[in-house]
Order: sequence, then structure tokens, then C-alpha cells
Amino acid sequence: MTAPVAGGELHVGVWDASDADAPTVLAVHGVTSSHLAWQLFADALPGVRIVAPDLRGRGRSNALEGPAGLARHADDLAAVCAALDLDPVVVVAHSMGAFVATVFATRHPTLVTRLVLVDGGLPLDTPAGLTPDELVAAILGPTAARLNRRFDSVADYLDFWRDHPAFAADWSDELEDYLAYDLVAEDGRLRPATSYETTVEDTIDMNTTSTSADALAALAHPTLLITVPRGLQDEEPGLYAAENLPALLAAKPRIVHERWPEFNHYTVVLSAPGAARLARVVQRELERAARSEEPLAR
Repeated sequence: MTAPVAGGELHVGVWDASDADAPTVLAVHGVTSSHLAWQLFADALPGVRIVAPDLRGRGRSNALEGPAGLARHADDLAAVCAALDLDPVVVVAHSMGAFVATVFATRHPTLVTRLVLVDGGLPLDTPAGLTPDELVAAILGPTAARLNRRFDSVADYLDFWRDHPAFAADWSDELEDYLAYDLVAEDGRLRPATSYETTVEDTIDMNTTSTSADALAALAHPTLLITVPRGLQDEEPGLYAAENLPALLAAKPRIVHERWPEFNHYTVVLSAPGAARLARVVQRELERAARSEEPLAR
């Protein structure tokens, strides 16, 4: 479906549950991703309605006009909730989506019951003094570099990803569908749908402004943070080194933390084992939300 937002319409994927009274989860993808990142997760939660937009500048929302940034994405999520007449929801969010989710929860607190943040949302340890392009390259590496590449076919693009170390043991048909959806035609070839300019804009907002820090400081919703020890290239220590987490979490008593050692930044969502474990956690959080229950203390 689509939802009206500033500058046009946002494309939204919806996995409907068979039960009309089933709970709803709002799922928010990462910086160069799309709603299909949540296919395996939705498969593992058949009794739950999953609402997952393509954020502006990504997927089929890539042509939306106007600026991006965390606050704009947060307001887009609010527009999706209005378009679907959603009650307050549990939000599960991955990577950059986790930064968007904390801003969404503080700008639109009545739309959220609790948050599940997956390997994102807390400040990243990035070098100071980088240009915007250098900052994107430092955080995303080849993930961002591919946005300016062109491919001759879907098979060519899938071959590009087959060599990616993050998916060496976790290739699947669902992953192929997710990757193929990322492509749009341009001048007889194919390119990734994600806007590089929007990626830069969002990365700058995440890492060099106070938007995220202000949202974290004001965050009042029960929040679970899941981190993994390996990053976008299956490298250690990943986005959040274990030794840095205590200091990051010390001033945020509303955030409960779990470390999942068997996954990297991608496979925690984009593999069947990661999606299944995440589904179990989100089911638990839905039950807690129904009881207005606080998460376990850290």
C-alpha cells in the first residue's frame, strides 16, 4: 500500500495476520535496505500483523521529494500509523532504523508502546573530522559504494552479494528476493534503488547532530537493545564493541541489553535463525505491552 507523507507517498509493505484482532508491529529497516528485510521475520510471526515501510530514499519510496533525516523519517512513520489507523505499536527497528525509532518514540510518544532496537540506536564510534563521503564510507564501506554502481542484470547483482562475507553461511531464496527488489532500471542497466544523497543526509544526521542524542535523553518507553559482535563485513568488533557498551548504557536505565554472539549485523535480521530468534523476542514484548509490563532490569 502507500501512505501520504510530505512530498508524496511512502510505499509500505504489510503482512496481514489471519486474525483481525492480531497485534501489529511496526518494523523499520536500515540505511540502504527496504521493507523486504522483514520477510523472514514476518514468516516467523504468522499471528502478528507486520507493517514495514520503505523509508524515503529507499525501495519504492526512493523518488520522494524533500529532505530526509531522522525527524522526517519519524514523521513519515507517524503518517503511516495514521493511514492505517494503528493503535500504539511495538516498534522493531534495525541499524539506522533504530535511530529513527528512538526519534519516532520521542516525537510521537502516544503511537509507541515499546521498542526493540537491533544493532543500532546508540551512538556509533566514528572518527571525527571526516567529510560526508568519508563518514559514509567509514560506517558502511562497500554497502554504500555499491549505490553508485550499475549492474547488467539481477543475476549480476546477486553475484556481487554472493561474495559478501556476511552471507557466506546464510544465503536463501528470501535473501535473493530482498536483493532483487532493491534494483531499479536506469539507461538500460540496473542500479540500487537507495538514494546515495539521502544515505549521506541520514548518516550525517545520525552521527554529527544532536537529533539522536536528544531522543535518547528523552526516551521514556521500555526499550530492548540487541547487539551483535560482528559488523557489516562479518568483522569484529562490529558496530558496538562489548567493552564500550557499559558506558553507553550507563545513563540509559530504560534500555535493557542483550548480546547475541552468533550473528553479524545483517544475519541478525536477514537469516532464518536471526529472524526466528527476533520473532520470539518481539512476541514476548507484545505480551509485555499487553500487560503494560516493564522489561527486566539490566
